[in-house]
Amino acid sequence: MAKTATFGLMHVATSFTVTYALTGSVTIAGVVTFVEPVVNTVMHYFFDKYWDHPRAVAVRQAMTIKPAHRSIRGAQNENPGVGHTAGAS
Repeated sequence: MAKTATFGLMHVATSFTVTYALTGSVTIAGVVTFVEPVVNTVMHYFFDKYWDHPRAVAVRQAMTIKPAHRSIRGAQNENPGVGHTAGAS
C-alpha cells in the first residue's frame, strides 16, 4: 500500500509540475492536477467494463501473433547443431 500511495503522490506532483511548466499558471496546474485523476478513473471504469465484451475479446485475439507452423524436420534442418553433444562429430 505504501508503494501505491507514494506513486499517487508522485503522479500528483508530476502532473502539477508539468502543467505549471507548460502554462505558468498555478490555478490551471491545480485544476488539471485534480481533474485528470477523476476523468482517468471514470475512463478506467468503462475500459474495464468493455474489456470482456465479445467484440473486444475478438479484436485482441485477432491482434495476437500466432507462430507459423513448422515441421520438426524443418526445424532440425535450420539448426543442424541442435541435439548434438559437444565434441561429437
